[in-house]
Amino acid sequence: MRLAISHTTTYRFDDAPEYGLQQLRMTPKRSAGQKVVEWDMMIDGGVTHTVYTDHNNNRVTLVSFDTRANTLAVQCKGIVETVDANGVIGRHGGFAPLWYFQTPTDLTRIGTGVRRIVDKVNESASDEISRFHALAETILSEVTYKTDVTTTSTSAEEAIRQGSGVCQDHAHIFLAAARAMGRPARYVSGYLLIKDRVDQYASHAWAEVHIDNLGWLGFDVSNGISPDDRYVRVATGLDYQDAAPVSGLRFGSGGEAMAIDIQVQQSRQPRHPAASRD
Repeated sequence: MRLAISHTTTYRFDDAPEYGLQQLRMTPKRSAGQKVVEWDMMIDGGVTHTVYTDHNNNRVTLVSFDTRANTLAVQCKGIVETVDANGVIGRHGGFAPLWYFQTPTDLTRIGTGVRRIVDKVNESASDEISRFHALAETILSEVTYKTDVTTTSTSAEEAIRQGSGVCQDHAHIFLAAARAMGRPARYVSGYLLIKDRVDQYASHAWAEVHIDNLGWLGFDVSNGISPDDRYVRVATGLDYQDAAPVSGLRFGSGGEAMAIDIQVQQSRQPRHPAASRD
């Protein structure tokens, strides 16, 4: 499938910041199952200093704020071609070793709630792949999808106790449980083509677990499926903070407001396809 994506993040400050630095993980991965045909990033109110690949194999753009500007806008736009591989990404790559993805974080700490979910799954599942499908189903039955009840700092255990959350929370619970089962697991941030709308209020999140002799396999708990050709992988990491589209710091007085505008839609194949930038 050929997907056209537009993602704009705009910060507006009461007063121009004294200093600010942002890490932007907003460039889709060139990986199994997807091909970046074209991708452009435009910065208004900031200066790009460098672009590098981090330990998670994410493409990161480092941007500083223009101290004379009250607005910082980051606009990304491009075309990504995807195929349906039933969620299979395959062999591990990048700088971080597999054991790194068994590391607990504050957002994925294993507690009584996670252990209870793992115990339920271990009682019902047979083979390893079935176990993780059962895990995704159990998480969704325990934590219903509901917006505006959690934040980016809500941990897996807190979401379980609350009994509701969004895709980010489902992914964190899956990661904690998979690691409790002894498997490497990682968070994925990206985009999802939704049938009934083009405009979206946020990017999407899901999880991947590494299985011997298969490699990385994705699970979108919130939608109850493994990612198909409607999904675009952008960044991966131990949790949301490791794979967030935008992270950084700002110094200066006054408040700030952030607005996000995302559009994902299917794009027609051109008569004469542009050359790949891979």
